[in-house]
Amino acid sequence: MKRILMIGTGGTIASEMTDAGLSPGLRGADFLQYVPAVEKLCHVDCFQVCNIDSTNMTPEHWLMIVRAVKEHYQEYDGFVISHGTDTMAYTAAALSYLIQDSPKPIVLTGSQKPIHMDVTDSKTNLMDSFTVACDGRIPGVSVVFGGVVILGTRARKTYSKSYGAFSSINYPILGVVQDGRLIPYIQPTAGKEPRFYESLNTRVSLVKLIPGITPTYLSFALLESDAVIVESYGVGGIPSGDQGSFYGLIRSACSQGKVVAMTTQVQNEGSDLSVYNVGHRLKSDLGVLESYDMTIESVVAKLMWALAQTKDSGEVAKLFYTPVAGDMLCMPE
Repeated sequence: MKRILMIGTGGTIASEMTDAGLSPGLRGADFLQYVPAVEKLCHVDCFQVCNIDSTNMTPEHWLMIVRAVKEHYQEYDGFVISHGTDTMAYTAAALSYLIQDSPKPIVLTGSQKPIHMDVTDSKTNLMDSFTVACDGRIPGVSVVFGGVVILGTRARKTYSKSYGAFSSINYPILGVVQDGRLIPYIQPTAGKEPRFYESLNTRVSLVKLIPGITPTYLSFALLESDAVIVESYGVGGIPSGDQGSFYGLIRSACSQGKVVAMTTQVQNEGSDLSVYNVGHRLKSDLGVLESYDMTIESVVAKLMWALAQTKDSGEVAKLFYTPVAGDMLCMPE
């Protein structure tokens, strides 16, 4: 029998009804009572990192999960992490950078309905996750939800209530679970041993452009952060003309060693700053990083990881443009 460590963090799957709405209360060991078939599949031990609504998830919680996996890595064949859905994609992306090249599966899952309800997706998602973790053919970090397996750097919650809540952005799904069996489509690359990282720089912020936004918002973000991600429109750009002071702010910040990265509000196909004048200067003159086909969740996590490795903006750029766990297909020229 395979040995799997289940790491609990809370979320909807662990929630109970209170007078003020759903709140996490159940622990990992409680879940197994609802999915007795898991005992026939593998031996499971449970480790509780925290028991929170995933809205309260922080980078420090990510590091706690990493430490739990690292401490127990040699004892188990795989890991299942139960997590709330709202920030699961951020956690999956972060773990992809903090635990690289793992030959063992590290599976995140959760549910849209608590496990104690009569009608819930939690039991299926849990069973599917243990199936993937035991199978071993899809190594590294993934999200298993709604019957599909999604690469950790490509997952995003795209439905707020439906059971098929997660989509794979700009990348095929890795496989599906049908009738209790994993059908793998893509096998991610892995190393002989994992590489663990246990530090993050959380001074990363995100500025979402809306029509009429003033440069003041960007100015404040640049002041308070070591890296700012600008979530632009379409293939990417920032307001120019009468609103051209955006360029001056970015030029000043980059000259001070701060990192500015450009991403897009459009979910599919990614950015291309070379297309329009409002984007071209950002890259050619100012040295702004471009996210291409990366998800916003991965851009956030990758910058936190890269900035913890080096304070040199040039080295950060090299790390940012180095593909990790399938996070980037398009490459800078």
